[in-house]
Amino acid sequence: MRYIEPHGHMVSRTTDDYQAMVTAGCVAVCEPAFWAGFDRGSVSGFRDYYRQLTEYEPARAAKFHLPHFSWLCLNPKESEDLALARDVLAIIPEFLARPNVLGIGEIGLNRNTRNEMKVLEDHVALAVAHDQLILVHTPHLEDKLKGTQLILDVLGAHRGVKPERVIIDHVEEHTIQRVLDRGFWAGITLYPDSKSSPPRAVDMLEICGRERIWMNSACDWGVSDPLAVPKTALEMRRRGHSEDFIDAVLFRNPHRFLSQCPKFRIPAGAGA
Repeated sequence: MRYIEPHGHMVSRTTDDYQAMVTAGCVAVCEPAFWAGFDRGSVSGFRDYYRQLTEYEPARAAKFHLPHFSWLCLNPKESEDLALARDVLAIIPEFLARPNVLGIGEIGLNRNTRNEMKVLEDHVALAVAHDQLILVHTPHLEDKLKGTQLILDVLGAHRGVKPERVIIDHVEEHTIQRVLDRGFWAGITLYPDSKSSPPRAVDMLEICGRERIWMNSACDWGVSDPLAVPKTALEMRRRGHSEDFIDAVLFRNPHRFLSQCPKFRIPAGAGA
């Protein structure tokens, strides 16, 4: 089986995780910028983090013959300081030409505040100005439906946004159809204790179909599983889904979305 891990925070994972992912059939991993577990206090801190995503982490993944790609942004949790956010967004264009950068993400909302909305709008404008793909984080738990709708409104209000170049991640049963109906891609995140379990994820596929949907582990420092994507393939097989169906969801769908960025390339034969 082959699959792409389209959303994994590998700076927080061990080299054993890389080895396990490759052994399970992973042919590429994509890492969005995210919160460090604390609020970074300076532009220099973000610049060092972007260097980690574009220099060190690709080299670490390469030791296991796994192509590593990244997304850049300021996380919604760090959006309350508007002055810092403005200065951080100003340095992002310095990194957009790096060979492993796919776009702007994971942007979005955390607590649906006015400042978060402002920084989200600025990120969207930045992505459009530089013709970048967009990866969006939706809020957790009780704020998810409201936050998802606010995000859809922001994206819809910008005339330069092309829905087919935007993936809205962490969808759940009450938000996935809204995202798909607006023409965006939807990401289902597989967590042991929150977001979506493999059975719930496959339920959504069976209800909504497999088009414009990818699955990811979003593995990080918290309770998460870097092998959640291949493990969900077992749930698909248990329900009688074909190998073609599994390959479409776990490999061909993310490959189709990510290949809109010319820099997304995997070695010939890696996805055979």
